[in-house]
Amino acid sequence: MSDEQTPSGSPEPGGTGHGGSGPGGPEPEEIRFFGTTWVHHDGGYGLRRAGAAAGSLALAAAGAVVLRFAFQGLEIAAVGPFVGILVVAGFAVCSALAFRRTWDGFVRRPAPGARGAADTSSQGLMLIGFIGSLLAYFCRSLVEAPGEKLYRAEYAAARERHERRRGARTGNPAAKKPRSKKGR
Repeated sequence: MSDEQTPSGSPEPGGTGHGGSGPGGPEPEEIRFFGTTWVHHDGGYGLRRAGAAAGSLALAAAGAVVLRFAFQGLEIAAVGPFVGILVVAGFAVCSALAFRRTWDGFVRRPAPGARGAADTSSQGLMLIGFIGSLLAYFCRSLVEAPGEKLYRAEYAAARERHERRRGARTGNPAAKKPRSKKGR
């Protein structure tokens, strides 16, 4: 295999798509619901963004309706105002934390050591705060494909590394420059 070919398990952003920087160059990573249309904003990118924004907002509204039914069930059970306040406060806090965690996921990747126990312990929080996560997806879809800025920066860095490696190999390696006689 030559140095110009990038294996699928390499640290370069991978995936299938277009927009690579030449044969064997890095290819853009796909974003859910957008594929690689985020690279050149083609292939219905605008419609996909509008659909993602509308879909996430509709799902958040449907989730709020379901939570309202659950809260009405608590009222019918006559559990008292304290439990009702705790439930509302719990969902509000979990939604706010899920919003922030989802938003941060669009801006930067988690540290390699951060995955593990901390990730599994917060899954329940993300499940309870699903409305916050959907609202973060909606807000980000209004500006760009969620995660596009992060993926674009990684893709640009991978292309730059690839071009530097390709540029370092150009020329005739047998034709060495003569050393100066400075040190002799």
